[in-house]
Amino acid sequence: MLDSRPDATADTLIRDAGLRVTATRVAVLEALRAHPHATADAVYAQLRGILPGTSKQSVYNALGDFADAGLARRIEPAGHAGTFELRVGDNHHHVVCTACGRIDDVDCVVGAAPCLHAPEGSGYVIETAEVTFWGVCSDCRATSEAEQPRGSR
Repeated sequence: MLDSRPDATADTLIRDAGLRVTATRVAVLEALRAHPHATADAVYAQLRGILPGTSKQSVYNALGDFADAGLARRIEPAGHAGTFELRVGDNHHHVVCTACGRIDDVDCVVGAAPCLHAPEGSGYVIETAEVTFWGVCSDCRATSEAEQPRGSR
């Protein structure tokens, strides 16, 4: 699931989020559909060729507007730039490759939201839980194994 309404047009999603439809916002949303977990800089790099007049600040503004409106989610794994995704509202988690930095989604690890429970007596009503798993992705493992001499496998 890329977003809660993958068949909806970018215009419709933006408008339904209460935002004005602009060429930059449409392009940013389409960039996130094509590349989930993209940084603002990566989105800007994608748009430079498509919308030559777009500034980096307008991309940052669109992403911030999307996050504020609940259309996108910003995640910030420790030691990594903030990334944005359109998969919102399902309380999923993430796994980050410690070799290449790739980020993938992990469905909720225990039941329905918030998936995890705070200790009783904390005084909090927990709404969501954010879990980040760290490991080595299959591509990096395959590359690492391919680079090892035959006798050491």
